Amino acid sequence: MSREHYAHFQAITTRWKDNDVYGHVNNVEYYSYFDTVINTFLIREGGLDIHRGASIGLCVESHCRFDAPIEFPDAVHAGLRVSRLGNSSVRYEIGLFREHDDKPAAEGWFVHVFVDRQSRRPAALPDSLRAALAKLLRE
Repeated sequence: MSREHYAHFQAITTRWKDNDVYGHVNNVEYYSYFDTVINTFLIREGGLDIHRGASIGLCVESHCRFDAPIEFPDAVHAGLRVSRLGNSSVRYEIGLFREHDDKPAAEGWFVHVFVDRQSRRPAALPDSLRAALAKLLRE
C-alpha cells in the first residue's frame, strides 16, 4: 500500500544501534517501530493509561514483510491504520516508509486483545480507545 492508505503517521528516528553488521536496520527493530507508532497513538489519542488503567492490550499476533532496507540515519515514517475493530480486539496495519519514499520499506500487522489488567481476561475496549481507533478504521 502507498502512503494514502494510512490514516495516521508518526516519524521515528532510527538510532545508530538499530543497524546490524550488514549495514541496515535489523529485522527485530521493525517490530519496535510497530510498537512505537501503535502505543504512542493509544496513549496520546485514546487516553490509554499504561501504568494504572483497568485494561491493557496484549499482542496475540504480528507479522512483517520486508521489501527494502532501512538504514541509519533514515527517518522512518510509520503509517498506521485499523483494518478490524472488534469488541476487545483490534488489528492494526502498519507501513514503514523511508523519508521520501511513497512505497513502504516494510508492511505488517499487529493484533491487540484488550484484557482486564488483573484477571487477564478479554475486556471490552474502553470508549475513549474505541473512538480514537474508529478514526483509523479502513477496510
